[in-house]
This record gives sequence, C-alpha cells and structure tokens, in this order.
Amino acid sequence: MAAMCAAPTLMLEAAPALVAGVHDCVWLTEDGEIERLPHRAAARRLESGGPVYLLHAPATAARIGGGKPSRAFDLLELFAFAAPARFCVPTPRGLAEALQLPIPQSLEDQAILLPRAAQRLLKHLMATADRDPKARRTAFAMVRGGWTWGPAVLAALGEDSEEAALRAPVSGLDVWKDLPEWQDEAPPPPPGDRGVDEAEARMRLSQLLGEGAEARPSQSDYASAVSAVFQPRREEGAPTVVLAEAGTGVGKTLGYIAPASVWAEKNEGPVWLSTYTRNLQHQIDAELDRLFPNAQEKEKRVVLRKGRENYLCLLNMEETARGVAVSAADAVPLGLLARWVGATRDGDMTGGDFPAWLVDLTGGRRIAGLTDRRGECIYTACAHYSRCFIEHSTRRARRADLVVANHALVMVQAARGALDLGGRTTRLVFDEGHHVFDAADSAFSAHLSGMETAELRRWLRGSEGSGRNRARGLKARCEDLLGEEDNRRHLDALLYAAAGLPGDGWHTRLADGRGTGPVEQFLAAVRGQVYARSLDAKGPFGLEVETNDPAPDLVAAAEAAGTLFQSLGKAATDLRNGMLARLSEEAEELESAEKARIDQICRSLQHRVIDYAAAAVNMTKSLDGATPDSFVDWFDVDRIDGRDLDVGMRRHWIDPTFPFAETVLVNSHGTLLTSATLTDGSGDAEADWKSAERRAGTDFLPAAPIRARVPSPFDYPANTKVLIVTDVNRNDVAQVAAAYRALFQASGGGALGLFTAIARLRAVYSRIAEDLESEGIDLLAQHVDALNLPTLIDMFRAEPHSCLLGTDAIRDGVDVPGDSLRLIVFDRVPWPRPTILHKARRAHFGGKEYDDALTRLKLKQAFGRLIRRATDRGVFVLLDSRMPSRLLGAFPDGVAVERIGLKQAVETVAGFLSPDTP
Repeated sequence: MAAMCAAPTLMLEAAPALVAGVHDCVWLTEDGEIERLPHRAAARRLESGGPVYLLHAPATAARIGGGKPSRAFDLLELFAFAAPARFCVPTPRGLAEALQLPIPQSLEDQAILLPRAAQRLLKHLMATADRDPKARRTAFAMVRGGWTWGPAVLAALGEDSEEAALRAPVSGLDVWKDLPEWQDEAPPPPPGDRGVDEAEARMRLSQLLGEGAEARPSQSDYASAVSAVFQPRREEGAPTVVLAEAGTGVGKTLGYIAPASVWAEKNEGPVWLSTYTRNLQHQIDAELDRLFPNAQEKEKRVVLRKGRENYLCLLNMEETARGVAVSAADAVPLGLLARWVGATRDGDMTGGDFPAWLVDLTGGRRIAGLTDRRGECIYTACAHYSRCFIEHSTRRARRADLVVANHALVMVQAARGALDLGGRTTRLVFDEGHHVFDAADSAFSAHLSGMETAELRRWLRGSEGSGRNRARGLKARCEDLLGEEDNRRHLDALLYAAAGLPGDGWHTRLADGRGTGPVEQFLAAVRGQVYARSLDAKGPFGLEVETNDPAPDLVAAAEAAGTLFQSLGKAATDLRNGMLARLSEEAEELESAEKARIDQICRSLQHRVIDYAAAAVNMTKSLDGATPDSFVDWFDVDRIDGRDLDVGMRRHWIDPTFPFAETVLVNSHGTLLTSATLTDGSGDAEADWKSAERRAGTDFLPAAPIRARVPSPFDYPANTKVLIVTDVNRNDVAQVAAAYRALFQASGGGALGLFTAIARLRAVYSRIAEDLESEGIDLLAQHVDALNLPTLIDMFRAEPHSCLLGTDAIRDGVDVPGDSLRLIVFDRVPWPRPTILHKARRAHFGGKEYDDALTRLKLKQAFGRLIRRATDRGVFVLLDSRMPSRLLGAFPDGVAVERIGLKQAVETVAGFLSPDTP
C-alpha cells in the first residue's frame, strides 16, 4: 500500500486518538496535544460520546475497564474494509508494518500513527475504487447502518455525500452473487497402487528444496524412512504403519510431502495430510507453495479441508443480510464480512485469510451463526449450492493430489463412511501424531447432555416459534422428498418423539429441579446426584461424580429417557430406510439433485439420530446394570465461574485408539504417524516405543509398525538451558508472580508463561503487567485480554519484546521461531488432572508410570517450542522444586539441568540470552 502515497490528502474528521497501556493511556487531542490519562479518566472521555481514533475497540474498552464509545474510528474496521482477507497484527506496530509506515516505539508514537494509518488506507481505497465496484455497494449498506467511517470511505470511493447511500438500492451485502460457480464432473477413476521407493522420495525432496539448498542428511533420511507407507499393501486389513519421530529442525513436513506427492502423481489418487492444530494445517499449506509455485496449479492439486462448521454458509449470510433492514446495527459487521467474502480463497472462517481479530470486531456469536454448525444444510435445494464454499472444497478434494485436513475431520469422516477409506483414499499422514489419542478420545466418545439433546431437538423440530431466522427443522428440509405416505408417518413419529427432548429454558428448569419431559427429568436427577456427592459443590469449577449406586429416582428417570431414545431411534431408522428405498425403487424418476439430497439426509439421520440414540440407550441402561469393561462413565456439571453451563452423562473409551484402529488404520493401505514427541524419554528406549505404539493404536493391528527416529540437528546443549527454581513457594501467588516478573525482565520479553490453572494465571497477570509495561515489555494473557487466542499468538509472534501468559494446553499452538520466544516458564510440574477418566486410564495403562509418561510428554512438547531454528537460543524454567529427576528425560540429551535459586536463575537467564553471549 505504500505506493498509494501519491494520492491527494483526504480530510479526516477531527477527533482525538487513544492508545491504552496497562497502567495508563495516551490521548492525542484534535489539536495534536499529547496527554497521559489514567484508565478511569480515559473511560469517562470515551463515554462522553465523541468520536475517537483507536485500534481494536473491544480490547481497548476491556483494558481501561469500560467506556466503550458510541462512535469509534476503529482502524481495524477500516483495514478490514480496505484490505479484505489481508493479514495484519492488531497492534499499532502490526498496523504500521502492514501499511509500510514507520514503526512506533512509544505509546505517544502509537497515538500519532492512528490518523496517519487512516489516511494511508483511505488513499488505497481511492486508488483502487475503479477496480473494486463492490466496495461502493457494501459501503452504502454500512453507511445506512451508521458506520463511523462511512463519510470518509464514501469520499475516498468518489461519492460526494451520504445521501447517495440512502438513495442506493437496499442491497449491498449480497456478495454471493459475484462468486464464481462450480460444476460437477464425472467421478474420478480409482487410484493406482504403484509404490514409491526411497530413491524417488530423496529425489523429490531435493527438487522441493531447490538448487543450492543446504544439505540436510537427516531430512533426506526421514523422507526415505517414511516412504514405506507408500508401498503396496500386502494383506487385507494389515496396513503398513510407520511411527516416525523426527526431532525439531529435521524438516519432517517436506520430508513426508516428498513421497506423498510422488505417490499422488503416480497413482492419481489423494493423500490426506492430517494435523491436530489449525496452525500447522496452514503451515503445511504454505509449505506446499514449494511443490506448486503456480497458484492456479496449486488450487487444483491442493485442498485444505475442515469440518463444515468452519466455513461460511452463503444461505445463512443471505438470510442475515436480509434482516439488516430491520436491524441496522448488523450492517457494519456484516459489511466487513461481505468484504472478506468477496476476497477469500475458500470461505474458511477459522484461519487462512480470515483475520482472527475480525471475530472480536463482529462478535463471536454472529460469526458462529453464519456457519453451518447446526447441520441445517439443504444441499441441492439451496440457491447458493453451485457457489457453496463447503461443497466446492469437498469436490476439489476428490480430485486433489494432497488434502490438508485435521485429525477430528479424518476420524469423523471415516466413522461415517464419508472418507472413502480404502477406495479413493488409501494413504494417510498424521502429523502431530502424539495427539492421535486425544483426537480419538473426542471423536469416539458420547455425551448425553442438556446442550447435546437440546441441539438434537432443534435439528429435528426447528426453532418452534422463537422468531429466529434459521428455523429449518427436518420437516422443512426433507418434506418434498418423502414420497410414500409411510415416510410421512415415520417423520411425524420422529418429530413427536423429539418433543420429549429438552426445549428452550431447560437450563432454568434443571436448576429448579423441575425438568419437563423424560430427558430433562433424567438430567435434573443427574444434576442432583452430582451436587449431592461432589466434594466442592460451592466452588467455581466443573463437577463430576461416578455413576455407581445411583439413586432410585435417577434409575427410574434413566429408564424413561432410554425408552424415549428407543422411540427416536426406531422412527429415524424407519424414515431412513423408507427414503433409501426411494433411491432404488424410483431411480429412473428422481433427479440427480433429489438423489443427492436424499442420500445426505439419510446420512445425517444415521449419525445425528440413530447412532446417538443407540449410544444414549446403552448409557441409560448401564445405570441399572454395569458399564461395559471397555468404557468409563460419569456424571458431570460443566460450569464457569460457578455458573452451570451443561449437565450430563459422559461415556469414553478407556482406550480410544481401539475404535481409531478399527475405523481408520485397518481400512487404510498405509499410514504415517509422525511427531517430534512420539516417545516420552523414560530412559528405556524399548518401553518408550511400546508406549508410543499403544497411544497410536497399533497394538490392535495384525503386524507391528515400522519404527523410525531421526534426531534433531540442533545443538541443544549449547543453545538451551533448563533451570529448576528451588526457593519459590509454588502455592504462594505473590512469590510466583515475583518470579515471573524477574525472569521476564531478565529476558527482556520473548517469554511464554505456562500455567496449570487459570486462576493463578490471572493472579500473576494482575501483579506484574504494570511493572513490565514500565520497562517496555507488553504482557499478553489468555483469559484476561479481550482477544481470542489466535490473535494473542499473532501479537506475541510479531513483537519480540512482548510476553504471553496462557494455560499449558496452548503449547502446541505457539509456533514462534526466533527471538520472539526465548524463555518458557512453567509455574509447576504439569501432572495430569485427577479426573474420573484419568483414574480409569491410569489403572488400565500402568499406574504411576502412565502419569510420568504423560507429564514427560507435556514437558517435552513445551520445551520443543523454544528452538525452531539453528540460530535460536532459549531457557526453560520450572518454578517447582518438587520436579522429580525421573521426569528429566523429557529434555534432550546433554542439556544441562540446574537446580538453583531464583536470584541465580534470573542472572543465568539474563546472561545466557544476552546478545553478547557467545
């Protein structure tokens, strides 16, 4: 955008600018005067109602404790409009970098930047107005909704006044009309089965790296080892499985892309590359630019797939946009989303080209309402079907060479028979393979809860007169496809049974112990037993109790609920079978679109109603008998800050890799599970591999997996240190906070603080944020800042002098190379939480050794965040003197582990991370 500087200066509305720090704020007056204000004074000025320039209004208001302005010139809104689907770190520094403006160093500089950045963005709009006619239409709609930026944007787009917006047609958010349409093609042929040998894998890797690339023997060895996955399968039900541990820096992504891409080309079939985190999904997608530097070719041969709930639904967008005439307040956020829709690559609203901070600006509920998270798609009956992002992605995946997916999608699709495992898809790669156990645990569990069953009722019966736009029940989605009168009776029976599921207001009724209908009455009895037997019923956190010895009224309620689910399952099965019969009996009469809709509805009935009802019947029956040996059941009340969110009964596999192996592994021809942390480092190499195989599900296969380990090329002993601080009382928040403050100051930022409890995280933040800011260190915090986690990580990555506090669960999502992450501080040893589920697994998998293995893996994964490049240096600090020596195998061989006091630890961090340190 720097090239737009030659455009004439645009007149901005005279208004102050505000930048909020942790301790105070900088207020730049309309006349250019700088003032320092305490938060409360700044909040009062905002509440006065005058317009003000700022960056990220929700976060600014949260930081100063209120004062959300009625008229804010939010620079992020203007950026999202002028540069849709473009990345920008939502900080003054990030905005300056995106616009190629001088980087602000102080709060004063940041305040001065805001109106300058506005000028730059408006000049860009002025220069591109002729090439972007959709911008004017969308701006008109937003101006009608009272957009603060409206007059300036209209002027930049060549409109003289706001009256033009009022005279313009009501449309302007209907960007779906401008999207290209796709067309169906003949089904692709089945893939071949020509193998990839080691030499081919090495050769393709060399081509990916390019001429003159630094020789990396370990990466070539890795590509060679994993190529075994791409050899022909020798026996049905006996896939070739490779467990490959590749140390950080090996370059495993390109290492497995090499043989995978060769196999896809030779056999004209897709290889699915699966990850656990969205972050890595997009990293792999970026790496594939090496394989397909031509964007158009990559568009055909690479597809990034996620679940349907991640993508924009154009029908939801249309229905919401129609309501703007009634609710003008939605015009601005919908206008920003419309701008993104016109520029997005694939409609993915959880990553890619969708800025994470746009969720904060437009509202998380509004975003969720625009995706198909409720499964209400009407498929070919939708007017937008031929433009649908989801359907386009699904069809492209059938012809792609490489499909970049995630573990949850792969497992769910395989379980539902939608992945075509063993047909078109025969080869799978699970990167972040250490998370396969967790992903399987989620995919193959069952939850009979208020939220789940209320959602099922809504899917079946619609909104039942609540006045919401999205009110399509099953009848509205399939009534024109029923055919025989019997099917109408089956549908009526299903909808009648669904009336026994929880309806609107179930939260309140359960809390009052007066559930309506058999399922609510069962859940009310569950809630009563949880509160009666819990040891901390008055605490702020969730509660859980075992299901043994249930009260008689609970058993009776479970029996009634089970009877209802039997009725649901039977009616759904009859309806599904009746509709499937139409596909065979009326094959010549049905249109292709009708056949596709019938097939999709039948699939949905199977997994949403029939399978769920069967699981619910089994769970409720077990209360009067016994839980099957392979499962563990419990009752729980999910809470936040002492407020009930959900109530239910849970059932999990004790070993979820069994259904994973039976559903996914057995049906593949070859599968790679790879990670830097497959083994936990107990000191016994054979035991470590056995443990890794158990967590991967290969114990349930007829043949043992192939093991491969390629060590990291990094010099960990020279570039890292591990410090265990011995004189900080981990139960004294003041001492823990003082330790974090001193260590973060010693590193000068670039620090990640990990906590095993949210309450301690918040307490530490409140004690140290102001002191760090006074030294130029910005402290970001999960569960504190009014920013979503992806945005916080983007900000942390972009600013080397910032620090981030988060729970230990975020460690896999933080991939920050270089100086931006040079210190990790753990508040205590991350032992597994002592839940009912963990208790059952601990007994099944080996007791104390199981706890140790899980803890070593957490430490190993966290340590692995420190060094991402050969030039990185880092220190890992644990503020827990009770760290047992048997866990030290989590750290690489040769790394010095020192048990020292805090004073010495601070000196060591400062000295080791000093730029002058050799």
